Amino acid sequence: MKRRDFLKSAAAGTGLLILPRSMLLGAGAPSNKLNVALIGTWGRGGAHFDSVASENVVALCDINEQHMEVPAKRWPNAKTYVDWRKCLDQKGIDAVVCATTDFTHAFVANWALNRDMHVYCEKPLGNTVEESRVVRANYLKRKSRLATQLGTQRHANPNFNRTQELIRDGAIGEVSDTYAWGNRQIPKPGYLPAEGEPPAYLHYDLWLGPVPFHPYNPEYFAGGPGANCLKWNMYWDFGSGQIGDMGSHTMDLIWNAMGGGLPTTFEAKGDPFNAEVTPVKMESHFNLPANDWRGPITVSWYQGGAMPRAPRPYIDLNKIGHGAMFKGSKGYLICDFDSRILVPFRDTDDLSYYNRREKDKMLPNLGSFQKEWINACKGNLKTSVDFDYGGTMTETMLLGLVAYRAGKKLDYDGATGRITNDEAANALLSKKYRDGWTLNG
Repeated sequence: MKRRDFLKSAAAGTGLLILPRSMLLGAGAPSNKLNVALIGTWGRGGAHFDSVASENVVALCDINEQHMEVPAKRWPNAKTYVDWRKCLDQKGIDAVVCATTDFTHAFVANWALNRDMHVYCEKPLGNTVEESRVVRANYLKRKSRLATQLGTQRHANPNFNRTQELIRDGAIGEVSDTYAWGNRQIPKPGYLPAEGEPPAYLHYDLWLGPVPFHPYNPEYFAGGPGANCLKWNMYWDFGSGQIGDMGSHTMDLIWNAMGGGLPTTFEAKGDPFNAEVTPVKMESHFNLPANDWRGPITVSWYQGGAMPRAPRPYIDLNKIGHGAMFKGSKGYLICDFDSRILVPFRDTDDLSYYNRREKDKMLPNLGSFQKEWINACKGNLKTSVDFDYGGTMTETMLLGLVAYRAGKKLDYDGATGRITNDEAANALLSKKYRDGWTLNG
């Protein structure tokens, strides 16, 4: 019987005091280790090996059997699978690390939540607006007992906290507009033609999973560890292009500093529409309502050569490959993942109004992003980028692609997840899946 099932049973009795697990067991006690399943064991999957080494890795899953050879030597007692659906039915799993293809992230995460498993999922959380909303809603129903983390590991860089402190403490006054961008450009004409047959160790049909069938081509698998996604994530069926890839990291600079939410209106423009490939050059703009500490703001995303206007002629934003900028009433803050600069508007905006917080009030460094999740699974369940925070960010980014395809400014009801001024555009919020695949298994 799983410990959480025992506690539920015990709670039904009388005279029992149920204490938190962390109070009953020492952090290093064998019985306090998580039973972890690694789904996706190469590339980003391999980046988690050291972080989960302190736990019991009980299951390994990858559609490429060769990718499981190295972790199987490290964890010889772990069961191995090529189908993540069968892996998730293994008894006794407490937590799942999902490092699969973008187009199966929401499936693995949602199935794991349905089985009351803690989940760490690489970004983006979904490949459609509906997928992101479903996973987020499922997590919110279980947040009192499950820990989740979206794999935007750059969030642990100290600069994220330093940027938030400058914004929250008023270094540039009241923020009205925010901008994020990425300069990656990977043009493709369309889906690859059929070429050869998949090797015996590669389960190609399972790799396709829920997406429509596309013939095998070895080029889909020709990238190196951690970069193979660039071979397929710009195609509509397989990914969300740059906004879902590096955009997840860069928009996180804005979400962390400003507090996110869902837009009320959004629009986008870019390269001419290609039914097979996401745009290289695109910009999207979102209006976010006020939250509990700031007024309404605009959030803008630029990619593939589209860029916001620099605040000064001598500042070349193009030299920042992936960056963000905040416009306030007294100046700008420009940053990337590791550094930041302030640009006042006028001589009178001299920062004398800015009360820099004392050192002991500064936000502590996060440390290991993966370890934060593991500790949360065993303790207070709180993480920096849970599926609520990460879900709204992913949903917003994907709405930009919806506006790009619709070709017009759209109004959005975040409570219901519906576009209110263009019924036809609602069809772009979701996708149809291949027979035998369901998001809510």
